[in-house]
Amino acid sequence: MLPKLEGFTAALLGSLDASVLATVVSDLTSVEQTILSRADLRGVLTDTSITGNIRGQIVRDLLTNKVSAPTLRLSVFAASSVPAQEVPHAFSELLAVALSYKEMGVFTPANLGLMNARKRVGGFADALLENLETSQFATIEAELFSWARTIEGNLALRRVLLDRDAHVASRVGTVEQLLGSKVHAVTLSLSRYVIEGGRPRDVVGTLDYLVDYVAKARDWRVARVYTARALDAQSQSQLVTSLSALTGKSVELQIAEDASLLGGVVVDVGDLHLDATTRGRLGVLHDAVASGRLYESSLSGNN
Repeated sequence: MLPKLEGFTAALLGSLDASVLATVVSDLTSVEQTILSRADLRGVLTDTSITGNIRGQIVRDLLTNKVSAPTLRLSVFAASSVPAQEVPHAFSELLAVALSYKEMGVFTPANLGLMNARKRVGGFADALLENLETSQFATIEAELFSWARTIEGNLALRRVLLDRDAHVASRVGTVEQLLGSKVHAVTLSLSRYVIEGGRPRDVVGTLDYLVDYVAKARDWRVARVYTARALDAQSQSQLVTSLSALTGKSVELQIAEDASLLGGVVVDVGDLHLDATTRGRLGVLHDAVASGRLYESSLSGNN
């Protein structure tokens, strides 16, 4: 199983009771059988020309109101985060992990290299942050940063948490004892999973990785919109729907008016920049004229 999917699955399945797990196992069994028996569906899910976000939306549309909420979340994440060719196999892996949780109550994570272990923790974070209000992200970033600095500056604590020979439960217990109710519930869960799913000697490094990860996740959740004139409620709703489909995340708008744009909107979300303004189109036209491309294009069209 790919590290990010493994982390996401651990966060989701590890929080379910036995009855819900039984439902998830039943759901995933049906989903896997459907994928295996439908060549047309497999063709869509393994089509490398379709982006991950679109694959996720296809799976969402297919399974909504047909499976439990946890199964839907797992299925959409698997379809959108796994390379196209591996999607059918990913559903088989999800079923195997769900069965492990149902029958034994746990799933033992594999030993991974440093970067893959961090990606696994990142996948765990994806599940916890998915439905969290964006306003809480800054608190979680600050608490993770502070916890990393506490470990870094305390030799005795560092020896306990970075001890590869110490039992995981003992190390997790130390985290719970020191953080407990003092931090956000998501911060505590992430700090626990750094021990459970990360590498023992990389606790501080993984916490710092999470600080950056949460910050980037917040950037993808907030779309900064610059518009020549005010957007009405319908336009805002349509923009949120379009951006959520494009990014695969729930998007919030921060809107600022800028008359100099002349018309249209500029949207910055994550590292994506979309310019649909009159000024932007005029700039492209100016560049084309200045470089001679427009003149050359006209000549070519007349030949």
